[in-house]
Amino acid sequence: MDGLLIGRFQPFHLGHLDAILFGLSRTENLFIGIGSSNRSNEKKNPFSAQERREMIISSIEPSMIDRIKIFDIPDVDDHEKWTFEIDQIVPKYDIVFTNDEFTKTLFEKRQLNVVPVILKDREKFSGTNIRQLIADDKNWQDLVPQGTRKVLDKLNAKERLKNL
Repeated sequence: MDGLLIGRFQPFHLGHLDAILFGLSRTENLFIGIGSSNRSNEKKNPFSAQERREMIISSIEPSMIDRIKIFDIPDVDDHEKWTFEIDQIVPKYDIVFTNDEFTKTLFEKRQLNVVPVILKDREKFSGTNIRQLIADDKNWQDLVPQGTRKVLDKLNAKERLKNL
């Protein structure tokens, strides 16, 4: 059985890592969709799809690599067509993992199996919160995996976020 998990991963944090582990515990393969892949260098979407892909790959155990495939999922202007656009990009999947109500509704309208992902400490483990902590030069390092930390340091994320 194959699953799909979509997120913006701006940046990839420990909550996202938990969601991937949750998905992998219930499927043979997990397709990860990098949402808003066509957006970057914006306040809400500061990191490119390639940078987010690097964060994910550098943060997961090598033993998981063979069970994961990552796809870029661009934004489309028509919400009703969005899930069908995903089907043009991602191979057939049996289950969708999400905690987003809107995403859940769109996939359930198509009679697809949607499983909620329980997010730990949503306020703390949110991209918005982490981006703000980075920009303010406060402690954010404990909220992201080591791989993400290295990528963000390499990108000089603090300066990028301050300038957006």
